[in-house]
Amino acid sequence: MFKRFRRTRINENLRNMLQETTLSKNDFMYPLFVKEGSNIKKEVESMPGVFQMSIDEIIKECEYIYSIGLKSIMLFGIPDVKDSVGSECLCEESIIARTIKAIKQKVPDMFIATDLCFCEYTDHGHCGILDPKTKTVDNDKTLELSAQQALVHAKAGADMIAPSGMMDGIIEVLRTTLDSNGFENLPIMAYSTKFASAYYGPFRDVAESTPSFGDRRTYQMNSANRLEAIEESLEDEKQGADILMVKPALAFMDVIRDIRNSSNLPLCAYNVSGEYAMLKHAGNAGLVDYEKVMIETLIGFKRAGANMIITYHAKEACEFLNKN
Repeated sequence: MFKRFRRTRINENLRNMLQETTLSKNDFMYPLFVKEGSNIKKEVESMPGVFQMSIDEIIKECEYIYSIGLKSIMLFGIPDVKDSVGSECLCEESIIARTIKAIKQKVPDMFIATDLCFCEYTDHGHCGILDPKTKTVDNDKTLELSAQQALVHAKAGADMIAPSGMMDGIIEVLRTTLDSNGFENLPIMAYSTKFASAYYGPFRDVAESTPSFGDRRTYQMNSANRLEAIEESLEDEKQGADILMVKPALAFMDVIRDIRNSSNLPLCAYNVSGEYAMLKHAGNAGLVDYEKVMIETLIGFKRAGANMIITYHAKEACEFLNKN
């Protein structure tokens, strides 16, 4: 006799009890982009609903999202002044440091993770310091300055450091630096499996971080490489990462599952700008039911094995969960 799966689907209450994967407001981290100035809230054309904001507007946004149960953000900085080594992000009054302090004063329990990279701060738009001879990123010199940047974030009150530049050895260097300066309890979320992806296009609009030449394939991963992806994450685990990550998420569900099966560390899926923009524009054009596809996509990341999700949908997802 064949099995009747409909027996456990017909009644809504039973169907809900048996749902294997669920979403919670605690699953989400919301990217925010802070820009110098005041009274700035500039929507990004390629990403409807995403804004560049000055510190005063960031505070208003944090007060609102905290009120709806969204208590975790990822902070990115957009400075006025850029140079070849990203000097602005190395000073103790950097835009990120000032923003952290301002948020903590008004919304003290907001969990603030900081993106640690140089692409937003350098005039060439690459994720580290360039070797003048080869015009490629000098991995080891970038590690030295990354340690300085991490201390700026830690001293300002960041709750977690997330180095996104894909420099070899970055987790070990940051862990050693933080521990030796009294920040041994500050967690590091590794961008442990980050692909050189075309899905990042709209992010470069909002973060103003498009490389002035070349691309990032010499330090970000080849999107065709599954085994290397697992190895990258396991290496960061050995170096002391507290949370691993797969970025992008939507086209890399297999890699999320591979890493989930290979490591017991918490795993984050980064639902990136291109993924968000495609869904937003499709919804605005009436091609899909935006809310339903959004929730289905986010559940997909959890089902694949992610414990948490960085997503531009976070605020809308929390509003949806509050209503439903």
